[in-house]
Amino acid sequence: MIKEIAKLQNNIEYLYRKNENTPRMAICLNFSINKPEVKPGVYSLMARLLFQGTKNYNSEELANEFEKYAIDFSSEYLSNCLKLKVVCLNEDFSKALDLLYEVIQNSTFQEFEKERLKLKCEIPAELDSPRTTVLDKYSQTIFENHYYGNTLSLILQNIDTITKEDVIEAYKYILANSKKCMAVVGALDKEEFLPQLENTIGQIPPSVDSEFLITKPELTESKRVEIERPDLNQAHIVKGWLVPSFEEEEHLPLILLNIILGACGLSSRLFLELRDKKGLAYVVRSSYESVKLVGSFIIYIATEPNNIEVSLKGFDEEIEKIKTVPVSEKELEDAKNNLIGKYAFLEETNIQQACTYAKSATLGLGFDFVDKIKEQIKDVTPEQILKCAQKCFNDKYVIAIIKP
Repeated sequence: MIKEIAKLQNNIEYLYRKNENTPRMAICLNFSINKPEVKPGVYSLMARLLFQGTKNYNSEELANEFEKYAIDFSSEYLSNCLKLKVVCLNEDFSKALDLLYEVIQNSTFQEFEKERLKLKCEIPAELDSPRTTVLDKYSQTIFENHYYGNTLSLILQNIDTITKEDVIEAYKYILANSKKCMAVVGALDKEEFLPQLENTIGQIPPSVDSEFLITKPELTESKRVEIERPDLNQAHIVKGWLVPSFEEEEHLPLILLNIILGACGLSSRLFLELRDKKGLAYVVRSSYESVKLVGSFIIYIATEPNNIEVSLKGFDEEIEKIKTVPVSEKELEDAKNNLIGKYAFLEETNIQQACTYAKSATLGLGFDFVDKIKEQIKDVTPEQILKCAQKCFNDKYVIAIIKP
């Protein structure tokens, strides 16, 4: 395995990882998003429209080119970046680079009305899931009046006001004012594709460290919101806190706290206590997700409607335990091993590796951020876990409930 980090002529930093004897090349190219969208949904539509036609190919012709060469192209909007992914056979890498360049430089967004209508129809179907709905309400509440709170329901409310010009202007801004980071993973020698990489991706607008215009969200008081839906026979509950993000010292303890509390399935504390011992839950788990500047730590449960308050009390009991009693060395070691195993699972393919590298570099953490985590996680102590829990699980939280 060979890993190299270099820059293209337009200042785009990239990592190349050579994985011998793999039949497919993978690229992940990220564009940082540094300012809020003008209306909820603009960035989502932008990502959907990128592959819907260019100056030289209409949407059908472009789709035919992808299919002809069995090239898997996709674009994804995340809160802090626009992600472009490419997977192709080694022998078709040259064609894939040409098409990626064509999409970046010449997208026309010509299927705007069609994609807007599709998105407008898809969102209600997604929100039909009570879990999706309660998480949507939670995010909208904890990130109230903030860009990070532009949830599916807010997009649906605003989608008819979005214009094609809004989308084009957003894309032009991102193209001109973004930090661009790329990872290429596969079996080809770098010398085989570097000249073409320079002649395609090296010709797009340069990578720049423009001003980050997204403010850090704050939660000044606890909030509780409830939704009633007559078609339900379960209650779905989320309780969550705003917590530190990637670059803060609590990041590693929070990752392990999440595994210990509820992210490792049958052996997690929440599962053992609330589901196995108390019989409260159909599903119970925790999650820790970070964006730039802030993270969100949540506990989720699906339960009988008459168990809502008992479940919330159960949340509080487990949080109080982890804030007052240090985790055992064995429990902590099991969480560390679980994390290392999870990373191995999430890095099995070339494209998974490429996306991991590109994401951390785009956030300003370096291509080797995950590799550092794997090493640094070994040194986290029970005392650090205790201190982190005491700081993060405070009295400013959001509870969201959807019930019959």
